[in-house]
Amino acid sequence: MLRSIALALASLCLLAPAQAQAAQTYIHAGALLDQPGQAPRGASTLVVEDGKVLQVMDGHQAAPAGARLIDLSDQFVLPGLIDAHVHIFSDDDKVASRLEAMNRDAEDRFVIGLDNARRTLAAGFTTIRDLGSDPPAITALRDAIEKGLVEGPTIVNAGRMISISGGHGDGANGLARDYAELEREHAVNTCDGPEDCRRAVRIQVSQGAQVIKFAATGGVLSNVAGGLGRQMFDDEMKAIVETAHAFGRKATAHAHGKDGIMAALRAGVDSVEHATFTDPESLALFRQTGAYLVPTMIAPDAAVKQARAGERPPAVLAKAEEAARIAFAEHIDQFAAPGVKIAFGTDTGVSAHGDNATEFKMMVDAGMAPARAIHTATVDAADLLGLSFSLGTLEPGKSADIIAVAQSPLEDVTELERVRFVMRRGVVHKLDGARQPWPAD
Repeated sequence: MLRSIALALASLCLLAPAQAQAAQTYIHAGALLDQPGQAPRGASTLVVEDGKVLQVMDGHQAAPAGARLIDLSDQFVLPGLIDAHVHIFSDDDKVASRLEAMNRDAEDRFVIGLDNARRTLAAGFTTIRDLGSDPPAITALRDAIEKGLVEGPTIVNAGRMISISGGHGDGANGLARDYAELEREHAVNTCDGPEDCRRAVRIQVSQGAQVIKFAATGGVLSNVAGGLGRQMFDDEMKAIVETAHAFGRKATAHAHGKDGIMAALRAGVDSVEHATFTDPESLALFRQTGAYLVPTMIAPDAAVKQARAGERPPAVLAKAEEAARIAFAEHIDQFAAPGVKIAFGTDTGVSAHGDNATEFKMMVDAGMAPARAIHTATVDAADLLGLSFSLGTLEPGKSADIIAVAQSPLEDVTELERVRFVMRRGVVHKLDGARQPWPAD
């Protein structure tokens, strides 16, 4: 598999040299939200050089000779968006994905990931955290994007989600005996007991994981009727978190049920994904620990529709309906609770790639102000990823990850579903709503 992906990338390198950048780019913004959480500026000029913001100035300053001018004087400009929960190799076509799974090679899945990465970037998400993909594939895609060989967002990646045997994340669930035995023979992400879980973390790190994800509870999409309650014991979670931190990695827990949420927070996780069944006690523990909550509100709604349409295994439907039924009411409590740190995440791959921004409306409908919702996808998500030094705001020295929309998303957050301009690290990928030729001549 590794050799196949390496050969595929080598061929891409011959076809797609890194895009050259002009010495300086001047961007005239009609309005500029350079620091989410603060009031937007009026007419402004951003100066970009070598992939970073060089200056932020009031008014529309004249571009010097030799500099490129991008006129966004009729648009609202803000930092590139960050989605802290994505599965970039998951196919939008769930039926095809299931039926063709045994006939797809690594190269097939890699091509799907390439297209999903392009669509995600075009939607204004210049950075993502991928929380569950084949380690060689995601590290190859991450590094190819980093080197400018292929088009996509910056990726911060986990490898495989760590799971107990039979838990959410065990690839052998629901398989026929021969296939299940083969899966278990080669799986390195399943573990039982604290020592075994330490081994699983170390293997993910050795395969390029930048963050460690584990399944504290059952999950909606796993092909086993195990419910959404806690699946790991305290000592297993503690071993995973401690080992991740020892390697300088953050740890995040997939958790739906309250018992799993509480146990993961006590174990010291840096974030909890989904956190469906929260209450005042669990929200208080979020505040006490300072862990981030990543809501992923799109996912249960999408999963219910897919399961009812027969696009998911039968074991999924009851769990999807349970999660969707409770998600909206519980998330209102989350968003209203003062002091709970929230980072934007969608679980895209369950829903369609490129539709990530539809999460914003769900957050606002659940009680969050548009300004706060945007803050979760910029400043807060950058902090969760440990990238506040380069992302989240548009300040001198930070990455030139910049997007623009026609109208203020502070007034109508659905504007973020219609991104008209995308720049990542100084390279323009979308202008006037149209994808730009890439790489540039």
